Amino acid sequence: MNLPPDCPTPPGSPPVAVSVPAGKGPIFLRRLCSTVVLWGIVLTAIFSTDRFVREYVFLGLMLLLAWVGLREFYDLVERRGLVCFRRWGILHGLLLMVATFYYLTHATGHQRLPSKANDFETSVLVLFVLGLCVRQLVARNNPAGLTAVSTTLFGLLYVPWLLNFIQKITFFPGIDGRFYVLYFIVVTKFSDLGAYVTGSIIGRHKMIPRISPGKTWEGFGGALVISTTASLVFANFAGAKLPGMTAIHAVVLGGVLACSAVVGDLIESAFKREAGVKDSGSLFPGIGGILDLLDSLLFNAPLMYLYLRHVIARGLTDIPIPGY
Repeated sequence: MNLPPDCPTPPGSPPVAVSVPAGKGPIFLRRLCSTVVLWGIVLTAIFSTDRFVREYVFLGLMLLLAWVGLREFYDLVERRGLVCFRRWGILHGLLLMVATFYYLTHATGHQRLPSKANDFETSVLVLFVLGLCVRQLVARNNPAGLTAVSTTLFGLLYVPWLLNFIQKITFFPGIDGRFYVLYFIVVTKFSDLGAYVTGSIIGRHKMIPRISPGKTWEGFGGALVISTTASLVFANFAGAKLPGMTAIHAVVLGGVLACSAVVGDLIESAFKREAGVKDSGSLFPGIGGILDLLDSLLFNAPLMYLYLRHVIARGLTDIPIPGY
């Protein structure tokens, strides 16, 4: 028999175990530790001196993140009562990442230009969209074609396509992009830490309570301050390992990545709320799924890449690629 905590136990009955939800602090610490371990493994692979580990183990880890993340996203879609082509989306999401990896690691000369890599990726996406429409045409028992095509395509864009920007930063032509990957992950996670600590201590004014009751404007301010500070400190100690990075860039990126991290967290919260679940998955007991750990990084990866390509790299004069 289940009793609320304030009801007495009937005489002769065995004690009733009452589950008490874990506090926000322990949950946050577990999530932070899981994030550190997860990205620590990825970064260890990236910075390995062995080429096989540096490239192919890194690719395997990225594929694992994309696979689990896509499964969790399509689970949310189905919990919402919508339809999607789950297997089609997962298969082509992984193919997108493998194809981009192969292009980035084998292209030479002008083919290594970021514009060429983006053209190649766009070609893969075009083929996916065309194939997805054909998949709907041959589906015999799916009258909700518009919904299935839309949800499947969005899942591919939301998880593997956004994750793909980490690959494009890592193999950015002319510089060692691995340090920029480390940089934006550190700044993003310090943004999450600043938002949590500040919001827990002085948070009073809710940002969007209908989506995430725990997010406050004070926490958002803390995210901005802490991430900008972390950006400046990291850029100062990294020095020449972050070519083109200046104090102004560090301040701008600190603010941009903090704002984007908060938005990414809110977007995933909106998806979960609509699906009626607390966590995107159960991979990490008491914490959630891969999407719960990736939400802020998914939005920050493309912003880091775009800033690196269109702002920082254009200020460099020693990139050894003609016509950059």
